[in-house]
Amino acid sequence: MAVAIQVTFDCADPAAQASFWAQALGYVVQPPPEGYESWEKFLGAIGVPENQWNSANAIVDPKGLGPRIYFQRVPEAKTAKNRVHLDVNAGGGHDVDDQERRQRVDDAAQRLAGLGATFVEERTERGERWIVMQDPEGNEFCLQ
Repeated sequence: MAVAIQVTFDCADPAAQASFWAQALGYVVQPPPEGYESWEKFLGAIGVPENQWNSANAIVDPKGLGPRIYFQRVPEAKTAKNRVHLDVNAGGGHDVDDQERRQRVDDAAQRLAGLGATFVEERTERGERWIVMQDPEGNEFCLQ
């Protein structure tokens, strides 16, 4: 039996990272618990100090298919290449014509750059093409 997973990012600004990745993946910021109109109302109600309200954030797939992605504030900055990264399948897979897939990936790279991502390099290996980018805090990911 498969076990559900959550992907966790260490970061400096969980709210900003959640916003970027929600837009990048078509996810939504996880809604607050039932009975609360906002996370601020919930966190205040349970006694979390206001200076801790951006210590974590999460996004979820609105269709419930993808994993929850959690962002937690850490004091240290990113100093090395990620050992794990996300591959964002913007091209649509091998059922899509090569030229169309290439255009979709290029369009996604432009859109994500407009949201704060940075282009690193384009790569082609074993007949596959992808673009390596970094999110606004420098975490690498690939568009394919």
